[in-house]
Amino acid sequence: MSGAGSPELEVDGTGLTIVIVAGQWHEVITDGLIAGATRVLESSGATFSVVRVPGSFELPLASKVALESGADAVVALGVIIRGGTPHFEYVSAAATDGLTRVALDTGKPVGFGLLTLDDEQQGLDRAGLPGSKEDKGEEAASAALVTARLLAGLRG
Repeated sequence: MSGAGSPELEVDGTGLTIVIVAGQWHEVITDGLIAGATRVLESSGATFSVVRVPGSFELPLASKVALESGADAVVALGVIIRGGTPHFEYVSAAATDGLTRVALDTGKPVGFGLLTLDDEQQGLDRAGLPGSKEDKGEEAASAALVTARLLAGLRG
């Protein structure tokens, strides 16, 4: 698994407003990602909400609107599983590039929890479910919180 060596991040989320933006595809995996992000945000004391979008392609626009509407950070969660057509590459690239652009354009953090997978098992292994080896929802939420605090400190 690629999670080896990942940092353990803890932060006080008190006073921060976070929006989890999650796709609706691959419900079991996505719900696991949301649960992991929710656990982190609850334990940090952040105020948060969950918004569901149709799929991963819609993550950037919903994230941008959430940030422009006052959220301090978003946690973008989605699942894209490779199929037999180039659709995987197009959606993966568009969503990834879009989320990067949203962070740069708004100057606010986007916790990246978009899983791009070869098969469903890879997602189950990363979803923070019982038996999963990793919790990418938790990691994305932690990164969003830590970065929001970091940016606030840099801005003084």
